[in-house]
Amino acid sequence: MKLTVVGGGSTYTPELVDGFARLRDTLPVEELVLVDPAAERLELVGGLARRIFARQGHPGRIVTTGDLDAGVDGADAVLLQLRVGGQAAREQDETWPLECGCIGQETTGAGGLAKALRTVPVVLDIAERVRRASPRAWIIDFTNPVGIVTRALLQAGHRAVGLCNVAIGFQRKFAGLLGTSPADVHLAHVGLNHLTWETGVRLGGPEGENVLPKLMAEHGDAIADDLRLPRPLLDRLGVIPSYYLRYFYAHDEVVRELGTKPSRAAEV
Repeated sequence: MKLTVVGGGSTYTPELVDGFARLRDTLPVEELVLVDPAAERLELVGGLARRIFARQGHPGRIVTTGDLDAGVDGADAVLLQLRVGGQAAREQDETWPLECGCIGQETTGAGGLAKALRTVPVVLDIAERVRRASPRAWIIDFTNPVGIVTRALLQAGHRAVGLCNVAIGFQRKFAGLLGTSPADVHLAHVGLNHLTWETGVRLGGPEGENVLPKLMAEHGDAIADDLRLPRPLLDRLGVIPSYYLRYFYAHDEVVRELGTKPSRAAEV
């Protein structure tokens, strides 16, 4: 398999490469291409990626390039992790909406919409170039706001899927609370990417016992604390919302919090 990462110079790339190395029997990547216009950063990340593969005995080849068309040529899958405008644009997304009493956040609210308006045209251009070079390639979107970007890709007819770690995070959390392995926990998951709800938690398979009521009865306070949402809200909903939905359920509280501390862009 040839897998291309657009935005391969990102600081998230080493973690991604480590996952490929550990799961090589499940996902046999023969060639990993890291594409990024920032040559100096790409060289650093590429060197680290090669050391990760070597350390874990992965036989795959890692290629770095600033040429998008060459990087996606012949790819089986293309993973997108972009930040159009960089951290400077993120700083704007996270601050100016607060002046209007709105959420400043890169996946939801006014800030998320601003990021989408910058990002979707760039992603669609990349996707068209992928389609010309590798018509059967899957596009895997990690780029926020992932729901809007993925929907744009699908509406344009691309073979695309958006990925988010909310569901797997819940799966691992619930497994720990229930004293079982994550593989035994199957979620009934509705919504899209970040804006999702868990309507069921089943043990042993998709048709297994639904232990969501038990989970809420025994661990509801802890779950509510993790989500930073009131326990009565979860009881009223009868489901467990993604932590991103706090930006909606507790909008005014979040706006007040964001106005009293540095933006996430300033922190990172």
